[in-house]
Amino acid sequence: MEWFLANSGTVFTLAGQHLVLAVIPMVLGLLIAIPLAQLARRSSTLRTVVLTASSLLYTIPSLALFIILPTVIGTRILDPLNVIVALTIYAVALLVRAALDAFDSVDDDLQQAAVAMGFKPLARFLQIDLPLSLPVMFAGLRVVSVSNISLVSVAALLGIGNLGMLFTSGLQRDFVTEVMVGIIAILILALVMDALLVVLERLLTPWARAAGATPAGSERATRGSAATVEAGA
Repeated sequence: MEWFLANSGTVFTLAGQHLVLAVIPMVLGLLIAIPLAQLARRSSTLRTVVLTASSLLYTIPSLALFIILPTVIGTRILDPLNVIVALTIYAVALLVRAALDAFDSVDDDLQQAAVAMGFKPLARFLQIDLPLSLPVMFAGLRVVSVSNISLVSVAALLGIGNLGMLFTSGLQRDFVTEVMVGIIAILILALVMDALLVVLERLLTPWARAAGATPAGSERATRGSAATVEAGA
C-alpha cells in the first residue's frame, strides 16, 4: 500500500495509457465488424468465409503480431499504433461472430413487418435490426473489453506504456508488490469498463429492461418494437 501511495501518479498515468490502448481498438473493431456481419448475412458461403477468417485471425499470437506489424504498416516498434491495430484485428475477430448472433436474434416477424411497410434495407437496418440487436451486441463488447484490457499488458514487453510495465519492472527488480499492484489495477480497470458497458446498454435498450421485468413487460416491449416499425414507416 505504501508503494502504491508513493507511486500513485505513475500507476494512474499507466492506467490511462492502458485504457486508451484498449478502448480505441474496441470502438474501431465494432465499426468494422457490424458491416462485415451484415455482409455475411447475405449468403451461407459469405458467412462461412467471414467466420472462418475471423477465427484464424484470433489464433495469431499477440506478441508476434506486435512485432510483425511495424514492418507491415511502416511504424516504429515502440509506436502505440501497433497495439491499436493488433487489438483492432482481435476485436473484429470476436465481434463479427457476436454481431452475426446479434442480428440473428432479431425477431423475423418484425423484419417482415418492416419490409411490408416499405422500409428500405438501410432504414430497416438502422431502425429495426441494429437497435433490437444491441443486447446481444453488448454481450460481445463486454467480452472484447476484457480481452483487450488483458492483451494490452503484453505490449509492455516491447516497452509501450501501460499497466503491464508494472509486471516487467517488478519482475526485473524481484519486487512482488509492484506486480500485485499491476494485477489489481488491471482487474479494477476491467471491472470498471464492464460496468460502464452495462450502464450504456441499459441506457440504449430501455425496452429490454421492460421485457425482462414481467410477462406483461415482455408483451409491452413487443408492442413497443412493433410501434417502432410503424413509426418508422
